[in-house]
Amino acid sequence: SQWSTGRPAVPWVYSGSCALCRCSDDDPAMFGEKVTLKEHKLSVHYFCLLTSCGVYQRGEEDEGIFGFLVEDIKQEARRSARLTCFGCKKKGACVGCNVRSCRKMVHFPCGRKQMFVSQFTGLFPSYCPDHSPSQSLCTGLDISLPRSCSICLDSIDPVLSYSILKCPSCHTSWFHRDCVQRQAHSAGLFFFRCTLCNNKENFQEEMLRMGIYIPERDASWELEANAYAELLEVYKRCDALTCLCNNGCTHSAKSGWFEVIRCRLCGSRGTHRKCSGLKLDTKDWACTDCTQATDGKVHSSISCKRYKLTCQYLIEDAGFVLNCHSLSLRPSLPERSGSPEELLQSLVPQLHPPSVQVEVIGDQALSAGLDLVRRADFDPTQTLSVRSVAKTKEYFLKLLMQQIQECVVFEGPDGSKNLALDSEALREDLYFDVGCLLALSLVHGGPPVGFFSRALYQCLFNYPANRPLNVTHMTPDTHFTHQVTRITEAESLEELKEVMAVSWEYLELAGCNRPISSLKEREALVEDLVSFTIITRMQLPLQRFREGLQTLGVFDQVQLFPSVFCGVFCEAGDHLTAQKIGQLFTINFSEQEVKLKRETPVVTFWRHFLLECEVGRSSISLQDLLRFATGSAKLLAVSAVSSSSISFLHPLTPSPLGFKEGRGSEPESKHLLLPVTSSYQAFKSSMEQAISHHGVYFD
Repeated sequence: SQWSTGRPAVPWVYSGSCALCRCSDDDPAMFGEKVTLKEHKLSVHYFCLLTSCGVYQRGEEDEGIFGFLVEDIKQEARRSARLTCFGCKKKGACVGCNVRSCRKMVHFPCGRKQMFVSQFTGLFPSYCPDHSPSQSLCTGLDISLPRSCSICLDSIDPVLSYSILKCPSCHTSWFHRDCVQRQAHSAGLFFFRCTLCNNKENFQEEMLRMGIYIPERDASWELEANAYAELLEVYKRCDALTCLCNNGCTHSAKSGWFEVIRCRLCGSRGTHRKCSGLKLDTKDWACTDCTQATDGKVHSSISCKRYKLTCQYLIEDAGFVLNCHSLSLRPSLPERSGSPEELLQSLVPQLHPPSVQVEVIGDQALSAGLDLVRRADFDPTQTLSVRSVAKTKEYFLKLLMQQIQECVVFEGPDGSKNLALDSEALREDLYFDVGCLLALSLVHGGPPVGFFSRALYQCLFNYPANRPLNVTHMTPDTHFTHQVTRITEAESLEELKEVMAVSWEYLELAGCNRPISSLKEREALVEDLVSFTIITRMQLPLQRFREGLQTLGVFDQVQLFPSVFCGVFCEAGDHLTAQKIGQLFTINFSEQEVKLKRETPVVTFWRHFLLECEVGRSSISLQDLLRFATGSAKLLAVSAVSSSSISFLHPLTPSPLGFKEGRGSEPESKHLLLPVTSSYQAFKSSMEQAISHHGVYFD
């Protein structure tokens, strides 16, 4: 039908399609709300109204369609009936490029297909592909290009274009245009922000510039009536196998035997006190499912604070933010990076008295630490107090770090440890406990970790980001490493197939037992095998280890500044060896023949002692010995000055064992006195006693 006479006929008959774009699609996120006025036989998309060149909002909000008068809309339809669409070549184009010299006109849906950018702000201009705004890479930042959309998680080509946009703040969140438009439609003005960095102001400004419509309303999930009503419901049902209540399992008295008490962990199971044989004053109860999930430790041994920390990690890992004070144990983190010491120091204010006492028997530091974190009343925010004969907290933390490195959860050479898969350690939850002890040691001023491999650090903190692992990152001298190495070193296709046939069980376990038709396919096979060995099969140990490191917010702090902490967790600089330490010292023998005979075997004792320090058979590490003898724990700092010397302390000499002459004021005169003893055990005992009593004070 025609709206008036004497005007050009509009080739459009009302059939539910939009009067401006002639499209019947009803997708509010892509085209805006579709409004129909039956009395005027008129339907129109909201975005078509906003972007049309010849129609303006001349009425009030309640007049016409969102303030656009019906007559103005009909007039725009008649005007655009003479204009040809640049995309579909049909009449009715009402959206034009805002550049005056450009004559391209399109229907709004065709404009999306032709990569027109319509800005939903100001005068609502539109731009053709030749004149539309674009984004560019930030070359000044050292970031890796993403490979998936941060909203839908589907793969993307990391090339900025009309269909691929990025966040202007973090530059690491990339997404499809359609995905971010649907997110904006769902989140609204108050909740629309970057999914990774959570930036709102700059992000919204950039998205408006790039043609994303942000509705000025609350989020869609907030507008739904009674959307969170179920959260206000309290579980009140007895789930005991035999309910003894005469009023039924759904009855809950206000107090007494037949009051329903809920599981304190999950809250989704309940019981009458009488039905589960509980005491009349029992308020703390856990259901069977939670008891089994925690190996029966729920009732008496599980720490509420540890459970809250675990819940907090799982909630945050799922991408939610929980503003609940009872779970908010994470400290406020600094906005700017500094040294590792400064960043760890920011976590110290969490610590508060009273102190918790660590009982150390002999040199069993790891055993004492495990007893501490497994206590039912363990609170990581309490300060530490070490109770042991002639042991300080500093010495305890050093010994603890050394024994952690040698425990069953790690494998590999010194200074480059990977996580080991140990079923008994999983049953005992040792991965969590060791991670917790490492976090406690760092916050309480313990020594750097220093023994993580680069591969383990990357698996935990994704640094360097998205860098593929290779066979060199696998633990040396293991069965899996030997098999992957043989596959890597195969020189022909026939040899490769023979190696794969021998290793078929390993390939089957890794899901890589597939036919290989050329050597070019070997690279992908090796990459899959390395990923399986280091990451896939180690997922549970890695998860529990991360959760342990979450104690006192250490994991979050490291994840914020992974480059700063890399030297704390991984070995940095020269690796100390017994040979290198021995080469630092010049041995000065006595001129008297009697003393010389006694001093000669002591040199053998000294070299053997260095070897035991290197392999961990002594309570003293090479770093402790170097610091005690020279005042520095760094090999480079010691080698920069003149060589240190060694003399011998005979029993009649009135000097304390291990005395160092020239300490402090003259770094060139490092002089270590070795005790002259008749047996190695006496020598070792004297050295360990001297260094443990005095070494910690010369940091």
